Amino acid sequence: MEPYKNWSREELIARLQQLDPHHDRPRPVQQEPLRKAKAFDIHAYSKRKIALKFTYNGIHYGGMEWQRDPVLPTVEGVLFDALVHTKLVDRDGGLEGCGWQRCGRTDKGVSAGGQVVSLYVRSSSNPRGVPQEAATPEPAQIETLQDPPEDAPGLEGDFGLMGDFDEPPTNGSMPTKPAPQDSEDDTAAYVYKLNHILPPTIRILAWSPVSDDFSARHSCRWRHYKYFFSPYGLDLAAMSDAAARLIGEHDFRNLCKIDPGKQLTVFTRRILHASIDPVSPGGGSGDGLYVFNLRGNAFLYNMVRHIMAVLLLVGTGLEHPSVMSALLNTNPARPLPAFCTGEPAPPVVTSKPEYIIADPLPLMLWECGYDAGALDWRVDRARPHAGGDTAKSPVRGMLCAHERAVLGAALEEHFLKAAEAHHALPKPYFPIGAPGVDALPPGAMMSLPLGGGMVKRAATYTPILQRKRMLTPEEVNARYRLGRGAKKLEKRAAANVDASTNDQNDADE
Repeated sequence: MEPYKNWSREELIARLQQLDPHHDRPRPVQQEPLRKAKAFDIHAYSKRKIALKFTYNGIHYGGMEWQRDPVLPTVEGVLFDALVHTKLVDRDGGLEGCGWQRCGRTDKGVSAGGQVVSLYVRSSSNPRGVPQEAATPEPAQIETLQDPPEDAPGLEGDFGLMGDFDEPPTNGSMPTKPAPQDSEDDTAAYVYKLNHILPPTIRILAWSPVSDDFSARHSCRWRHYKYFFSPYGLDLAAMSDAAARLIGEHDFRNLCKIDPGKQLTVFTRRILHASIDPVSPGGGSGDGLYVFNLRGNAFLYNMVRHIMAVLLLVGTGLEHPSVMSALLNTNPARPLPAFCTGEPAPPVVTSKPEYIIADPLPLMLWECGYDAGALDWRVDRARPHAGGDTAKSPVRGMLCAHERAVLGAALEEHFLKAAEAHHALPKPYFPIGAPGVDALPPGAMMSLPLGGGMVKRAATYTPILQRKRMLTPEEVNARYRLGRGAKKLEKRAAANVDASTNDQNDADE
């Protein structure tokens, strides 16, 4: 050490660098160990029950109802995934775990302008001190949809992509408690959060706090459907006459599709309103379209599309409006009288004649009706004095989608104009007998309207009441019970017995 005693600091550093062959390499920076992100535990939060109101374009989906292995995504499946992504519900619990209930089920291709679902979601606070367990729905109060049984509707055969319209009549439902005065901080931003995740074909419009006994399905008092159509070649007065015959309580077995798995025996439903109206009465942007407005307490499987198929045939003049009365006249013991003076009493039709139902594209579940005060619809609050578009509103995106649809219609119109330079437009033969309408030449092909721009080409036409009759609902149910549905019905009966036993045991305890 003696030789280095009088060396300067710089000389010592230089000597050390000379002896250290790795001095020119940078020293590794010692980093603090990364903290492991804490896993999100949804069960650590309390729950609250809310209702969501939303729209969707059904052409992109295989129906509203969740399905086990859908060919196309379903609206419920996409919406539930968005709720999981935003940590509002637990994926492992599925639809059953959050008490999911929908107002109406729609077929593949059918849209909605005011669909409603109710469910329990994660709450950001719990000011009332309600424990989490108290906000969890009882299994008996919710619909089991996460893993439905084999005979569940919408999962089998022709019913796999068409949903289920067999809704119970709601005119006898128990009253619903008013929406609670929500003391929780109203900054949940459900509308913005979900729309940020959802595709533009599904838009959340509003949300509402609801009482624990509220059910989007069973608390609903009525549902309003709209079916849009072009009036070209149709007698609108005759269609209005046929639609008016629907109002009241009727047996609609001849105007629906029978699902034997449900074993329905009652097909009576009450129609509150039925009318044929212009889409834009004031001559707005409806482009001359008309709409069939139908409002009732509940609907059967494919009921609206069956009714619309008959209305379109009445509009062509191939059927008289009285055919609607005949299809509603199902009970020989209590036959319907003549609908109006000068018209004979309708024949009794105990089983449905064969006919094609209307296309699903123009059909929309427009509105779901509830008791006054049951819902308190809210939207996310924008910043005070926020100018211009607000990101929390879905309207801007919906306006853009509407503009693109209008532009698409304009393009199709000009494609047609370009074709007219080389091809003659088909002559109108409907409505039959109308002024300025040519008579159909013998043997000529005619295009029977099915709605949604779809037609059926035919050279002859057989009136509905002269067509082959299908099996009665009683015969369909009996065949199912004795055939492929026997084992499924046994399983269902056993499950019901077990559930009743468990309920009785719970009551005894």
